[in-house]
Amino acid sequence: MSQGENMPYVSETAKPAAKPAGTPAGTPGTPGTPWAAVEVEAVEAAEASAPTGVRSRIESKFPRGLVIRLIAYLFVGHLFAFFVYLLFVLGAENQ
Repeated sequence: MSQGENMPYVSETAKPAAKPAGTPAGTPGTPGTPWAAVEVEAVEAAEASAPTGVRSRIESKFPRGLVIRLIAYLFVGHLFAFFVYLLFVLGAENQ
């Protein structure tokens, strides 16, 4: 048995399922569109939607509410730790 016997033939302009009527020709997935063009369009779309700034990259990984809570908890936690430290320091001076 040869390698391509059980595999369907796929040409450079493969014919995927037909799109609904009214779809403009040349859009990805329409018959006659080269796969290279579909890949280029997909890469361009991904690059266009990719975050560019530092803030937008962080917001894409962590929700904004999580970042705000994290900063608030860190601030409140350090404030509480300072208060406890201050109690120990003032308590040690009174003895």
